[in-house]
Amino acid sequence: MSGGSAPASPPASSAPLVLRGRDLGPAPVVMAIVNRTDDSFYAGARQLDDAVALRAVERAAVEGAAIVDVGGVRAGVGPEVDAAEEVRRVVPFVARVREEFPDLLVSVDTWRAEVADAAAAAGADLVNDTWAGHDPRVAEVAGRHGVGLVCSHTGGAVPRTDPYRVAYPGDGLADPRDGVLRDVVATLRAAARRAVEAGVPAASVLVDPTHDFGKNTWHSLHLLRRTEALAGLGFPLLMALSRKDFVGESLGLPADERLEGTLAATAVAAWLGARVFRAHDVRETVRVLEMVAVVRGDLAPARATRGLA
Repeated sequence: MSGGSAPASPPASSAPLVLRGRDLGPAPVVMAIVNRTDDSFYAGARQLDDAVALRAVERAAVEGAAIVDVGGVRAGVGPEVDAAEEVRRVVPFVARVREEFPDLLVSVDTWRAEVADAAAAAGADLVNDTWAGHDPRVAEVAGRHGVGLVCSHTGGAVPRTDPYRVAYPGDGLADPRDGVLRDVVATLRAAARRAVEAGVPAASVLVDPTHDFGKNTWHSLHLLRRTEALAGLGFPLLMALSRKDFVGESLGLPADERLEGTLAATAVAAWLGARVFRAHDVRETVRVLEMVAVVRGDLAPARATRGLA
């Protein structure tokens, strides 16, 4: 076996992340998922009941989440939820979380401008537009309220649709999946620029390759292994990996058995420069991120007495 020094780890993301004037610092951040629905793909995240949802927020805060992401509509195919119902599910809850958990940052997961507007007025700090600007007014709402915005990528897919025979220009060239990487980079760069032009502070713009949305499992895996290129866009990189189908298909497991696969993907993304991690399992994700930071040398061990005392 040849000698030589080990390869250096990729540089940690240096892009500032500031939401409503609060600087989150350089360390990775966990965004806890709170779904105000009764049909989310993962049964453990069905929190339509107010008491259940508030307990989920409290648990997330205790376990180390910096942000809670509140959504009122299942991302995939399902019963219709109109804007009025989405507002009813989300906005009063955002206001209550803002009042009862003042140290938590609150995100609203919506693609609708009217929902984003009402949630920001109720105290939300971030709009997580997982459907890639389907309603272009969402960026204007975020700019007007001075809140953050997550810019995402769906390859043109419209809200609440599942991918079918997805392909990207350039698929099959030097690397069979580099087409999706080029499309994601170009889309996120343009979306971030539009957000800043709409008045969103540059330090409050996040980018998300949006695994599974408008992508097959091969695409999502390729984007994970190319995390460093996505982190190089110059904005905090959000990874929403938790229990997703690409993890399940990789391991042949249902949603309730995908924790280990999710954590493995999380460690890879953290090592390669991702900054914010949207997660169902906060405690486990926090511990993985801390261990990655220690291995990288960004964080000292909690204690180091073995062989010294």
